[in-house]
Amino acid sequence: MKRLALVICALMLSFLSGCMPYVRQTPEEETTLITVGFSQVGAESDWRVANTESMRESLSEENGFELLYDNARQKQENQFKAIRTFIQQDVDYIVLAPVTETGWESVLEEARAAGIPVIIVDRQVEVDDPSLYTSWVGSNFRKTADAAIEWLSGQLKADGREDAVQILHLQGTPGSTAQLQRSAALEAGVAAHAGWTIAAQLNGDFTQAKAYEETIAYLRSNPAPDVVYCENDNMCFGVMQALDERGVAYGDGGVTLISFDAGRTALSYCKDGKIGLCAECNPLHGPRVRALIEQLARGETPEKLSYMPEALFTAGTLTAELLESRVY
Repeated sequence: MKRLALVICALMLSFLSGCMPYVRQTPEEETTLITVGFSQVGAESDWRVANTESMRESLSEENGFELLYDNARQKQENQFKAIRTFIQQDVDYIVLAPVTETGWESVLEEARAAGIPVIIVDRQVEVDDPSLYTSWVGSNFRKTADAAIEWLSGQLKADGREDAVQILHLQGTPGSTAQLQRSAALEAGVAAHAGWTIAAQLNGDFTQAKAYEETIAYLRSNPAPDVVYCENDNMCFGVMQALDERGVAYGDGGVTLISFDAGRTALSYCKDGKIGLCAECNPLHGPRVRALIEQLARGETPEKLSYMPEALFTAGTLTAELLESRVY
């Protein structure tokens, strides 16, 4: 009888527990990610690859972001399409690394109408209404290029080569901020030095392959220049390849090479005396962009222009420790 009573009690408890309402465990509050659409120029150089990686690391999911990345393959029309797609996806912010400076009014108007702040990185945009974009992050291209020209002037004077200086100029993508300002600095330097002449201006489009093709074609019908002014590292590598093929010495006792970007490979050549000067163009924009977005998210007004810290490097200023610590 006692055993029967225990069985009945157990059945009743089982029945009652089955009728009790199910209580869900309160889930942890889901983290809302900040969605950022990033239209990148392409992957035409070591600098550009490092710039993209910096963005991906800073605007990662671990840091509270969802990054939508688009490679424009150096075509402005691809960037227009990407930005319009970002607008349709209702992203929180748009980051744009523009191919060229002009032609952005319409698409930036569309972003503003959608209430999406736009941050420009690297190259600048030329618009009548600066309020079309929120902030810009990048290099003071003209200041750095002027410093490079000042270094060249001092170097030629020290070497006793101030007269009849022939300069071969490898230009980057036409119409980009880096090309416009680096070219302007060289042209101003030539105008200020009676003995300097630009032997030719070649479009290397910021790529090693194009710079090699243009330089090798030039050297087949022209004497080697005294100086080659390359508007980025990869073009300088293409020039070096062409000079090697033609048996032309460069570096100490040969053609003076000037390069912009100062990535690890170029700095190694500079330390070895093959490149005379590396002018830095810092690609690590990601942390600055993240800080700007976080300011905007807090309702703050960030700086309109944000310049990256940069320096000039020569063989005498480079160390193995600096090269080892270089992250790009």
